[in-house]
Amino acid sequence: MKKWITLLATICSFHLFAQQDIKLEEAKFKTGDNSNWKELSFDDSQWGNIKSSANWEFQSYPDYNGYAWYRFHFKLPSSIKDKSLWKDSLRIALGKIDDDDEAYLNGILIGKTQGWNIFREYHIAANNPAILWDADNVIAIRVLDTGGGGGMYGKDQHISMMDIIDGISMKLQFNATEAAIVIHNSVSKKIEGKLIVSVTDPETNKVFENVIKQVSVKAGENFLLKTANDVSKKLLITANFEESLTHKTIHISQSTPYILTPAPSAFPKINGATVFGVRPGSPVLYKIAATGEKPLQYAVENLPEGLKVDAATGIIAGTIKLPGTYTMKLKVKNPKGIAARTFKIKVGDVLALTPPMGWNSWNCWGLSVSTEKVESSAKALIDKGLINHGWSFINIDDGWEEPTRDADGNVISNSKFPDMKVLSDWLHNNGLKFGIYSSPGPKTCGGYLGSYQHEINDATTYAKWGIDYLKYDWCSYENIAGKDTSLATYQKPYAIMRDALLKQNRDIVFSLCQYGMKNVWEWGDKVNGNCWRTTGDIEDTWESLKSIGFSQTVQHKYTKPGRWSDPDMLIVGQVGWGENLHPTRLTPDEQYTHISLWSLLSAPLLIGCDISKLDDFTLNLLSNDEVIAVNQDALGKEAKQILNKGSYQVWIKELEDGSHAVGIFNLSDNYQTIQINWNDIDLKKANAKKVRDLWRQKDLGIYKNLFGTKVAPHGVTLIKVID
Repeated sequence: MKKWITLLATICSFHLFAQQDIKLEEAKFKTGDNSNWKELSFDDSQWGNIKSSANWEFQSYPDYNGYAWYRFHFKLPSSIKDKSLWKDSLRIALGKIDDDDEAYLNGILIGKTQGWNIFREYHIAANNPAILWDADNVIAIRVLDTGGGGGMYGKDQHISMMDIIDGISMKLQFNATEAAIVIHNSVSKKIEGKLIVSVTDPETNKVFENVIKQVSVKAGENFLLKTANDVSKKLLITANFEESLTHKTIHISQSTPYILTPAPSAFPKINGATVFGVRPGSPVLYKIAATGEKPLQYAVENLPEGLKVDAATGIIAGTIKLPGTYTMKLKVKNPKGIAARTFKIKVGDVLALTPPMGWNSWNCWGLSVSTEKVESSAKALIDKGLINHGWSFINIDDGWEEPTRDADGNVISNSKFPDMKVLSDWLHNNGLKFGIYSSPGPKTCGGYLGSYQHEINDATTYAKWGIDYLKYDWCSYENIAGKDTSLATYQKPYAIMRDALLKQNRDIVFSLCQYGMKNVWEWGDKVNGNCWRTTGDIEDTWESLKSIGFSQTVQHKYTKPGRWSDPDMLIVGQVGWGENLHPTRLTPDEQYTHISLWSLLSAPLLIGCDISKLDDFTLNLLSNDEVIAVNQDALGKEAKQILNKGSYQVWIKELEDGSHAVGIFNLSDNYQTIQINWNDIDLKKANAKKVRDLWRQKDLGIYKNLFGTKVAPHGVTLIKVID
């Protein structure tokens, strides 16, 4: 009887504990920097107030970069320690902070972290003298922002005691045919509990599987339960584990990575863009993207003088001296047949006539990028066939620079990149293009060497290395600009690098990365930008994807061939911004929304994951040629938001052949049947129209006036509408 009473008391205490978590939702806030601001006794009564759930850019501090401080005041009752099962460690969870932080409790440093997309959680021994039990406390956080969004963001900033459940993790793993639930015990003792698993059809709520199982896991070991033996279907798997001592729970709910796009045919098919831009006399490198049973043979009719095509690889190379539009016919054949397509090379002064497609190192490797990691993703892009769908750029982001320049003022790559020219040549020989990163300021966002006052040196070096793409990130130029926030100041560093790039005998796509400041889409073309970031950095959450993607409502006025708005890189696959990669937190439906919306927006498509670890779902997601064709359409229009009904939106993009791509997005948490009238979405000639499902590559039929579709939560129906 005593056992049950004790257990009941424990259960009650944990319910009470959960209610006593101290939320850190609002702080006192001040821009600037002063070491006295960390002290408990400092008077911050005249400071402003700020929420911890969103960057300061969204809270009356637009475009501020530099140091700022948050101060949270709270009373710390000893009851949360007394009523906890484990009493030795206090957790201070600060969410995410952009970019770097130092956290102080009552003036004593408790932790610091560099990097913007990392969840800050600091643990302190409960007997640490910095903790003032049953008294007033202050957590002071010194934040450095080097560009873009700044400060705290996310959710669940709180203080609590650590518990058994914090040492238990549960996740879903998938292979080609089935799923498995894995529970890992990192606690130093055996844990026990009850696991409840259900597998349902999320559209109809039909239950396919329901399992209740008692679980016992030894210290340091795993428990595995296989479930859902057909993950090609769209299923919802939910699992709930209740730990037996505290009755606290872990809950996960995830859709299977269901595949929509049919496998490529064995017959040859030419993919990718239908137009390519180059300056007179600049080197041409274009890989004909084609699928079909291997080997393929490539040929080009009416190939301009100065160019050659490799019949085995489909790589077109050489130079064209005279400006003009050169129309030719690409041909690809194999034993199954022959495919042909008209293709144009426009020799003039505009590059990137369709949005750049490729890979960037940042969202997976962050500052840990190296030659080996770049080559790994490049080889995977080739071996997994993405190159056959038009993916061509391999871009190194921050972290490649040596701290100092050579005696002539030239930038040098660090030990992670022993020979940039060798890497460049290898990429070019395989039909890929090479991108690099710098900043107009003295330092990059990661603290590496920037291009300030060495722009011509750097542009010349890039050309010698064979660079094809430059991402130019604002970062420390904020310190150069100072308090001058005029438009001229924001344009100046990009104009300087523009002039340096135009002096080179090599085409380098110019990507302006300054987060949309001063409405860069209105003037990016004036500094010869080929694409320009319109937002702060994206992260792999629905909240981030939704707020960034669906806010691109005015940029279409300024988009045209060679001038693209960029809502940041793709967040599918294994991401992590460093060594610890994790599967994207986007659901499969959210990932279909992501690729659909970016394609409609004519956004640069830069894969952000480790391509060598692509699973079947992500590979399929990135190799639908009909969806990619929407992005690469030669007309160069950007989609417009036509309907915004709160719970759903409709976006429409005009295509070169006179048809329209239409995205019907469900922003709600439940399935919706959405009906649209051709008149309501601004389609002229509201007569019968042919509709094709682009993800399924399937004709749906003829619709006279009304089209209806059932759309998954956070999901999309992407169609092509043809008169």
